Amino acid sequence: MTLDGVCDHTKVDPDEEVHQHYEDLLRKTDAILYGRITYQLMEFWKSILENPTGNKALDEFAAAMDAVPKIVFSRTLHDVDWKSATLAKKSLSEETLALAQQPDKHILVGSRSLIIELLKLGLLDELQLMVHPVIAGEGLTLFENMHDRVPLKLIKTKTFNSGAVILYYEPLKQQVDQ
Repeated sequence: MTLDGVCDHTKVDPDEEVHQHYEDLLRKTDAILYGRITYQLMEFWKSILENPTGNKALDEFAAAMDAVPKIVFSRTLHDVDWKSATLAKKSLSEETLALAQQPDKHILVGSRSLIIELLKLGLLDELQLMVHPVIAGEGLTLFENMHDRVPLKLIKTKTFNSGAVILYYEPLKQQVDQ
């Protein structure tokens, strides 16, 4: 996201170091949860797999993205054509709880709407927010539809040469206002 909280991949310019970070994260991930809109945006990486760019960082990120299992939550999609993707059969909370009960599972949430819903349900263990050094000026903000107070504890940071920073937060579940 941008410094002003806008979540829009067209407003930031991730470099090779950022792509490498997320490639490494994806390679350690057992599943990633997407809503329909974000899933369809991420299908872009299938085209990179089919027609490599020659840019090592992008091509390897595309391979990592292809390999990770994706669970898609949608009321309108009837099927998904990415071999590593499936449509969720249960509700977001049921699917998340079932995944969380499996030992040593590393689950990512890749959609803004799902992050908000899981925060409201108290089902997120950690937020990793990458803030890019740019002000977008307009656009959808990450927490635009959050109306409840959610206290967080900063547990770690990581700074990139580009000036981007990842802030790692742990939601303080026992204090979430409902």
